[in-house]
Amino acid sequence: MIVVDTSVWIDLLRGRATPAVATCVSLIERGDPVALTDIVYAELLQGVRDEHQAAVLDERLRAFPILRLEALGDHALAARLCRTARRSGVTIRKTLDCLIAAPCVRTGAPLLHADADFDRLASCTELRIHPIGA
Repeated sequence: MIVVDTSVWIDLLRGRATPAVATCVSLIERGDPVALTDIVYAELLQGVRDEHQAAVLDERLRAFPILRLEALGDHALAARLCRTARRSGVTIRKTLDCLIAAPCVRTGAPLLHADADFDRLASCTELRIHPIGA
């Protein structure tokens, strides 16, 4: 399973032709197991303009598996990822990024993204990154 981050989904939904979007589209077209996290799901739905668009997007997103944060364990894992990064001299700007990373780390699922904070987080934690172009 490959988790796709908000940064890639937004570019895809806006029709931007980026390498990460091309990778995402290729994964979907090949039938590879693409997923998102519950945080990514919420971030995407909060970005739409009206309830009709939200309903359409909600239906489309629910076609993919959604990794959920599991109780306090994943929250503790997210906090540990943040602390580990900080001890390594890496600043993660958003707590939500660590909450997105936590179920990926727990399940071993790589993350496809277009957000440099995830590369920084992966450089010093167990987070795996799905390579763009693969």
